[in-house]
Parts: sequence; structure tokens; C-alpha cells
Amino acid sequence: MTHDSPRPARIAHVGIAVQSLAEILPFYRDLLGMPELQLADADGAKIGAVQAGDSLIELLEASSSDSPIGKFVAKRGPGIHHICFAVDDLDATLARCKQAGVRLIDETPRIGAEGKRIAFLHPSATGGVLVELSDF
Repeated sequence: MTHDSPRPARIAHVGIAVQSLAEILPFYRDLLGMPELQLADADGAKIGAVQAGDSLIELLEASSSDSPIGKFVAKRGPGIHHICFAVDDLDATLARCKQAGVRLIDETPRIGAEGKRIAFLHPSATGGVLVELSDF
């Protein structure tokens, strides 16, 4: 099936900063019944993941106190860290954001935890939410 117009963005995953994967993973996996998935660790975080419909919940435990997740938890405590939207054309979306004056954390895409190309947008430009963009 081909499509002439871009697919609308969808929620790829929600990243949740946690104190301990071992403590919180059973809540999502055993109590809520979300299937556990294996993801590679990335950006100074040990990552546990569960499937939530067509989206993932990434549970992010800091590998060290000076990692991005370590700093987040120290400053704000555990909680939602970011939301990731899969977009039809990551490069074009980044270019549109940059042209519109959106502050980019990643000027060019890089490889993320799921092996997909990703880029982060600064929360100062997105209503206080750290937004990650990825390829479909």
C-alpha cells in the first residue's frame, strides 16, 4: 500500500524515569499485564520496556548520578521524562522545527534505544515537555 500524504505522527513511547527497574517493572508487567520487551541501554540509562497497545513505555533507570536520567531524578524525582512521537519524515520534521525557531537538542538524528533514528526537542520550545522524535 502506498500513500501520497505523510502519515500522522503517533506516540512511539513514553519515557518514565524510575529509581529502580527491579522495583517498578513488576507493576507494569505483572499487575497491568503489559508484555515486557528487551531494549538496549542508551544515553546513560538502563532501559526496561513494556508494550502498551501500539506504543511502548520505556522505564529509564540511571546508570550513574551524572547521566541525564540521574540528573532528572535528583532534581525532580521519578516520573514522566519524555514523550516520543514517530514521524513520517524525521529529517523534514526537524528542518521544519528548526525553521520555526524551535530549540533543538539534537541538530541531526542519532541512533536511539530501539535502533531507530531519533532527535530531541528542547522543553522550552514544546510547552515544558521533553519531546523525542523518531522515524516510524
